[in-house]
Amino acid sequence: MRLFSYCNVSFGILSRGDIIAGSVTSTIIPEFMIQFILYSRTYCHLCDDMFAQLKIVLNDESIMVDVVDVDLDAALVSKFDELVPVLYGKKEGLNAQEICHYHLDVSKLRDFLDGE
Repeated sequence: MRLFSYCNVSFGILSRGDIIAGSVTSTIIPEFMIQFILYSRTYCHLCDDMFAQLKIVLNDESIMVDVVDVDLDAALVSKFDELVPVLYGKKEGLNAQEICHYHLDVSKLRDFLDGE
């Protein structure tokens, strides 16, 4: 299953070809081995660029991308303000780790996916 969330709207394609739309609720809880968090903000062209590139690069991966608007949380603004977009990756059973910021670093992304 692939699931992308952007601006609090989610969509996905289940492995059997069904399409889901709208926000993911507690009744639809997919299991993912790899999850990504893209810390972003509205009207940020670098954020939009990174998200678009990430979808292209991860086209064949079973992933979830959660886009979080940092401006909705003062703690996130304090942590990420001038760094957005910031991409974090999380593998099942491990803590999330920063992969890159400002621009998608495909080499670092591949290293993360390959477990390096």
